[in-house]
Amino acid sequence: MIQITPTVKQLLIINVLFYIGSQIVGPPAYDLLSMYYPENPKFHFWQIFTHMFMHAPPPNYMHIVFNMFALYSFGSALEQFWGGKKFLFFYISCGLGSALLYNLFNFWEIHQGIQEMMKANIPHSDIVNFMTKGQTVGKYSQEILGSISMEKVQNMAIAYNGQMLGASGAIYGLLVAFGFMFPNAEMFLMFIPIPIKAKYLISGVLILDLVLGLYGSSFFGPGGTGVAHFAHLGGALIGFLMMWYWKKNQFNGKRWN
Repeated sequence: MIQITPTVKQLLIINVLFYIGSQIVGPPAYDLLSMYYPENPKFHFWQIFTHMFMHAPPPNYMHIVFNMFALYSFGSALEQFWGGKKFLFFYISCGLGSALLYNLFNFWEIHQGIQEMMKANIPHSDIVNFMTKGQTVGKYSQEILGSISMEKVQNMAIAYNGQMLGASGAIYGLLVAFGFMFPNAEMFLMFIPIPIKAKYLISGVLILDLVLGLYGSSFFGPGGTGVAHFAHLGGALIGFLMMWYWKKNQFNGKRWN
């Protein structure tokens, strides 16, 4: 059993305190601390940091359970090699990268839809009103549906009004780092009692997230998973870039001149 390291322990405590506090306070806590799309009036600058300590409310207990178990398992292994400061820097950086890619994808989706609506001569103010209310706006309803699919409109509304929360982006960065450092470590999937090397398992998880993110599909039925797949990939991408840079420059101070 992996011994829990100091920084991981502190992160676990912070996440649990955020979770308990958000259940006591209720929806206002989620409105203030989860992350909204930057153009949404509910967005606040501190959400860039606080969103990674928030988790879905009951009955979705598995959201925080899986994230905290992964933080304990992979984080403790990495902190033992890096030390607390380097580990914390990596963890927070991956969480920020997660938010960045997620919002860039939302920006592209929202503004692509806006451009299509404006081609139908629908005023920008009515388009914003349409997205925020989540329903057609009177006389423009047929024009909107004629210029853009209902699925696209729904995705725009979700991107504009949805909340991003959870440590998953930072956790995916830890997964990538673990795969870099221990590529041949054998791991097990739940219900599959066959050991799989970390480099293959983690690559498979990332490919699955990419597919689900692009197609918005779910193994459990239509309508998507409700999971911010591009947030996961953002954390993984920043984790990959940081690991690649560190590995490339690890001997720079030890070369002969």
